[in-house]
Formats: sequence, C-alpha cells, structure tokens
Amino acid sequence: KKSGGFIAIIVALIAVIVFLAFNRSDDNFMNNMGHSNGNTNQNSSNEFIGSDLMFAEMMIPHHEQAVEMADLALNVSKDADILALAREIRDAQAPEILQMEKWLDVPGMGTGMGTGMGHSMGMGDMLSDSEMRELKNSTGKSFDQLFLKGMIAHHEGAIHMTLMIKDSRNAEVKALGKNIVTSQTAEIETMKEMLKQY
Repeated sequence: KKSGGFIAIIVALIAVIVFLAFNRSDDNFMNNMGHSNGNTNQNSSNEFIGSDLMFAEMMIPHHEQAVEMADLALNVSKDADILALAREIRDAQAPEILQMEKWLDVPGMGTGMGTGMGHSMGMGDMLSDSEMRELKNSTGKSFDQLFLKGMIAHHEGAIHMTLMIKDSRNAEVKALGKNIVTSQTAEIETMKEMLKQY
C-alpha cells in the first residue's frame, strides 16, 4: 500500500510538472505571436521575417524617389490633374516611408543588405539618374508626359515588389502591401487615362 501511495504521489508530481511546462510553452508561443502582456511593440517586431525587412529596405528608397518626383511635379507642372495626383502620391507614400523605417529601427532587425541588392535588381523600375535629370530639366507638357510615364513604371515596379511579402506573417506588413497594390493600381489607371491627352 505504501508503494502504491508513493507511485500515486510521483504520478501527481509528474502531472503538475507537465501542466506547468505546457503553460510555460503556451506563454512563449503567445509571446512569439505578439500577444504578450502589454509588450506588443517588441513582440510585433519579432514577427518580422527576413523578406519583410528586405522589402522595407528596398521600398523605402523606392518611395523616396516617388515623393521626390511628386514634389518636382508640384513645383513644375501647371496641370491641375497632375498637381492633384502628385499631392495624392506624396501624402500617401511619405507616411509609409516613416512606417517602414520604424520596422528597421530595432536592434538586429536590419537585414544588412542595404539598397545595393535593390539597385542590382532594378529596384522596382526606379528612374535612373539620367531619367531624373531629364525630368528635372523638362517643363510644360513635356514634363507632364515624362512624369506620367515615369510614375506608371514606378508604380508597376512597386506592385511587383510586394510579391516579396506574399508569405509575410506580420499583419502590418500584409496591410501595407495590400494598400500599395490597391492604391497604386488605381493611380496607374488614372495616369494611363491622363496620358491619352498627349
């Protein structure tokens, strides 16, 4: 009987240990999924995978050029539709740059790839230095036409770049990718219609 009682105690202790271990494991799982108690910023950062971060490192300079082109249009173009489009692009992409910079502004979160790889891959149809110079040196309808053609290709490149994050597990990354595709697809159609007048 004593032996049976001892075995029962051992079994009960093992059950407690397994229960505690499971709960600890479950807490770790929830933490890794970004659901820890009140520390969501840190844990949401832990959800980023390498392709999320590489996407940000490549898309930031891509967006920066779009904003530069939009600012140029706002200073040069006299076309009301071009001006409205430029403001729309600038106001949408400038905050997205800040959003992506926050993803990278965590120790150890950068991929180390920088923008070199992006340039070697064409960086999503960014304008070359010579194309940017041509745009800056143009005026009137010539500028408007170059701006629209350049921005259409630029947007098409950005949409293609979102394929990098198709397997992302991060809700914020996925939402940004979806927004880029939706908004820039609509802007491409608008710009193609605008180009018909030239």
